[in-house]
Amino acid sequence: MSECPCGSGIVYAECCEPYITGTKPAPTAEALMRSRYTSFVVHNVDYLGDTLAPESKHDYEPEQVKEWATSSTWLSLEIVSTSEGQPEDTTGEVEFIANFKQGGATHKHHEASHFEKRDGNWLYIDGDMVAPKPVVKENKVGRNEPCPCGSGKKYKKCCA
Repeated sequence: MSECPCGSGIVYAECCEPYITGTKPAPTAEALMRSRYTSFVVHNVDYLGDTLAPESKHDYEPEQVKEWATSSTWLSLEIVSTSEGQPEDTTGEVEFIANFKQGGATHKHHEASHFEKRDGNWLYIDGDMVAPKPVVKENKVGRNEPCPCGSGKKYKKCCA
């Protein structure tokens, strides 16, 4: 594998691989998020369990996670935003979209993940699914209605 699956543009061996293999800890919450995504791509579910906070392991089922990881084709990771989560912080949030294909359909997993740094290691606490933004339809101005610019003329005789 040359370029890292996390989309950083860095070679895998210099990006997420050292975190996944335990050679060094992820320095930021975003680096942990990227490496967790990459662990799905490389099917390393042990890393996913190892980077969970102890209180978050109660509903972690490695076999189900492995099934999801191996039955999916992981397409891309998009980091939407990051709040805190720097090396000097103790908490952080990373909003991301993981694009994957499963059963012939393309899916988006959009989540705002929460992280904590404990004993020098970033851990995944939990995540909230982010709902798609609703489509907003603008009200159309009728031809014979007053123009919204405030001219007092009919829309058809003004800004139409």
